[in-house]
Formats: sequence, structure tokens, C-alpha cells
Amino acid sequence: MRKTLNIESVRIAMQEQGLNQAWIAKEIGVTRAAVTKWLNLEDFPRPDKLLKLGILLKLSFKQLVKESDDPMEPVVAFRRKGGRKTTQDHLERAKHMGMLLRHLAALLPFDQLALPATLRNPKCSYRYLQQVAEKIRHEINIPTTKPVQFRDIIDQFTQLHAVIVPVLWGDRSHHENALHIHLPDSMTTWVYLNLDSNIHDFKFWMAHELGHVYAPALCGDAGEDFADAFAQTLLFPEASAQAAHDDLSNIRGKGARINRIKDIAREYGISPTTVNLALKEYARERGVESVDVGKDIYPASMNFNKEFNTVSGLLFPQMPPSAKQYISACRENFQSPFFDALQRYVRSTNVSAGFVETVLQLPLRDAMEIVEELR
Repeated sequence: MRKTLNIESVRIAMQEQGLNQAWIAKEIGVTRAAVTKWLNLEDFPRPDKLLKLGILLKLSFKQLVKESDDPMEPVVAFRRKGGRKTTQDHLERAKHMGMLLRHLAALLPFDQLALPATLRNPKCSYRYLQQVAEKIRHEINIPTTKPVQFRDIIDQFTQLHAVIVPVLWGDRSHHENALHIHLPDSMTTWVYLNLDSNIHDFKFWMAHELGHVYAPALCGDAGEDFADAFAQTLLFPEASAQAAHDDLSNIRGKGARINRIKDIAREYGISPTTVNLALKEYARERGVESVDVGKDIYPASMNFNKEFNTVSGLLFPQMPPSAKQYISACRENFQSPFFDALQRYVRSTNVSAGFVETVLQLPLRDAMEIVEELR
């Protein structure tokens, strides 16, 4: 049974006792952000924190925690934009999308008899992550100092029964850049990626979501931390960080180092921020002098990103694309079976455009054009 906080009971108890999130965080010994995530159902308190929360709110375990009646409830995770918050509405919307995606799961061209491979004990240890990255790179035949290509990541998604769902969500209309929905009953994962994103950020988010697919049991902060660390290590592993460190050790002056980091980022097709963080962690792990440039990398990365187009800008000569162009790009560039499965479902059930509107989170008019193209 999946456990979640009984938010209604918690809020009533807080109101009756005149408690706020800041006070609760201080008494329990966690950050206010942690309490916010508990109340938004983004994360679940650890046993010791849960016990303290119950004592503070004067709630029994049964009053504080509710168990889901559906052990196969979709598991969702968001790659949020900036500091935007994930609300209960966001979670419920994503879970509803997952319920509808169940109709498509059986129509996917995946092995129905074998489960996809996952990591046994995923964790954010530097050495562990390097071992994982080395193993995956060996499987897809990429040397440790060579860039990972988009096609390499896409192939891994397919191997892990994960469906890439490229979407055109713009840069403001959604609170997330990526959405991950795991369906335990079919062991499939659906990864929504916003094409209206800078190409280097998009590549990192793809690798981030691949981390989630390898570690489906990790949720909340633990899952996000692991996915971020996994993406950085896969895209720029220790061997690359060592070579970059040796190179930058011979460069004096922060400006010159930033320019060299940007050159390395171009070579690997990633953000300078990713390179800089990898350099910092390498130096800490190896006990050598750090060559990272600290916070100065952030404005440099912003200027770096301006040199490149969005993924949608690269895929489509004219925006917005037609339904035919959009579907074709998803099939050809991402090897996504999503629209093949959706087409089978549309033709066999005569489903309305409302279904497509919900599972793709698109305006109804766009959903109608997609349904018409798939019939």
C-alpha cells in the first residue's frame, strides 16, 4: 500500500493549534521547504520525522497517514522550472494522465514477459555514480571521454520500456520542463519532454529522466537528487573531468577559465554549469586543487545558451508545426512509439479529442488536429 500524508487532517490540526510550517520545521529539525513538500505530497517524511510530526499535531498514525487503495497508482515526478512549486493540483493532474496512459500501455511494442532492468540500490555516492556511468557507457559503446549523443540516450529509453513523449509546452505555460509518469502495473515509464527548451538543457533533462527510469522506486527529493547526479555523471564522467581539470590547471585568470569551460561544454553538447560542477566534485573527491569558477559560471551559462536554438526551433522550420509535422518528428527523431500506440487506440475506440487533450496537456483545437491526423 502506498502511504501519503492525510493533508486534510494535517491542515485542520495546524489551524486548530495555530501552527505554521516554519514552526513545525524548526521543532522537527528540517527545513521549511521540506515541510512544504510534505504538505504538497511531493515527499513523505522519514519514520523519525513522521513520529515527531504526529506528536506535534496530536494526531495518531491512522489520522496522520492514509494508504492508497490502488497499489498500482501512477508515480509522478516533475522537472520544475526555476523556483516554481508543485501543487496538489499538479500531482492530481499528472496521476490522471497516468490513468489514461494505461489504455496505451498494452499497445506498446515492448516485451510483455520480461521486466526492464533497474539499479539495485541507487544512491548519490560519487564513486557509485561513476561505476554506473561507466557501465552504461560500456553498454552503449561510448568511451569515457567522448560525448553522449541524443541517440544514445533515446536508445536506452527504449531498452528500459520508457516512452518519450515530446511536447510543445512553450516557455511559460507549464510549471515543469519535464514530467515523469511511472505505471507500476505495466512497468512502463512515460517521459514528457518540452521541446521549447534550449538544446543543452534538453539533453540534461533527458539524462535526468533516464536516471528516474533506472531508479523508479526513488521518489521526492531523493529521486530528484539522484536523477540530477546521474545525468551529470553520465554526460561528463570522471575521466572527462580529470582531463578538463588538468587542462584548466594550466590556465590562470577566471575569465580565461570560463572561456575554456565553455569550449569544453560545446564539445560535449552540455551546459558550462554541468562541466563546472563536475570539476568541483572531482577536485573534492580526489583532494586536488579546485579549478572551478564558482558562481561566475551562471551568467556565463546564460550567455552561452543564447548562442543556441531551442529543440523545437531546430526540428520545425516554421512554428507552430502542423499535426503531421509534429507527429512525424516525434516518431523519427525520438523513436517514440507513443503516437503509434495512440493511433491504434484512436482507431479501435473512436476516442474523442478530449482524451488527447488530457494526455498531452494541449489546447483542445490542437488535440482535434492530432486526432484527425491519426484517424
